[in-house]
Amino acid sequence: MTLDDLRVFVAVCRAGSLSSVARELGCTQSAVSQHVRRLERETGVALLERQPRGVVPTQAGRVLEAAATEGITGLDLAVRRLRDLVDGHGGYVRVATGATTVRHFMSDAVVTFRRRHPQVNLEFRTVSSGRGSFDALTDGTLDLAWITLGPAVRGIEQRAVVELPWVLAVPADDPLAAHPRLDAADLADVRLIRLPPNSASAAHLDAACAEAGVRFAYDTSVADWDTALLLAELGAGRAVVPAVPGLPVPGEGALRLVPLPGLRPLPVGWAVRRWDALSPPARAFADTVVERCGRPGGEPPPSRRNRRTAA
Repeated sequence: MTLDDLRVFVAVCRAGSLSSVARELGCTQSAVSQHVRRLERETGVALLERQPRGVVPTQAGRVLEAAATEGITGLDLAVRRLRDLVDGHGGYVRVATGATTVRHFMSDAVVTFRRRHPQVNLEFRTVSSGRGSFDALTDGTLDLAWITLGPAVRGIEQRAVVELPWVLAVPADDPLAAHPRLDAADLADVRLIRLPPNSASAAHLDAACAEAGVRFAYDTSVADWDTALLLAELGAGRAVVPAVPGLPVPGEGALRLVPLPGLRPLPVGWAVRRWDALSPPARAFADTVVERCGRPGGEPPPSRRNRRTAA
């Protein structure tokens, strides 16, 4: 029993004639009959009843016709959807993000992607940790995860998109606001707002400080970078944060951002299970983010993307 057998049988049931189906398919009536006979041998029952003017399905034939019609319709729909996926015109993309990711890194990309691929559904899920993102990528519930890059993770490929320099966020009337730049050592006696505890960005900052031979002191902890910036703007503390895209440096209004060039920048970008296994829509969205995600100050993203592939 083949799919062609079923298609021909359904066509015969609808037309009520072997010869008309043969003409439509451009073959002989004998060839059409062979499809029907093959199905009858496979099922062990008669499927068509000959009448003076054509044929009609038997009771068994009506059962098979109904099932075949439903199955063929479903298969045709699936094939169309698969073609849309290959062409990048349909399907869905599931992305893991942090609390501030879409605002700072993807807002332009989302608009551009929706215009280019209006039939693709975008699904964003907030994941609280890199480990949670990696688990979701591994079990197939997510396609892409935007992360702070870290050590290699088995079964996960990481690709840097942009490196974010560190800045000190202070209110405009703070004595440190007048500096064009600062060394990390200048903040040794300054109490700061701590980045999200146990986050990859906080771990990276601690490592960068250790490389510079300094250790920061903290008196407040926040859940995300935007909250740290808000508290600094309100004069409720000082914060060392990454200069995310769209953030004016050295700052303006009530907030000042003082560059800390001595600290190693924070690499952020994509994590996937396998780049070569991404669906065309997922790859298109990842590429659109790279295309639209500028560096702080409006510079274009790096032309050369680093890749870390887990062993």
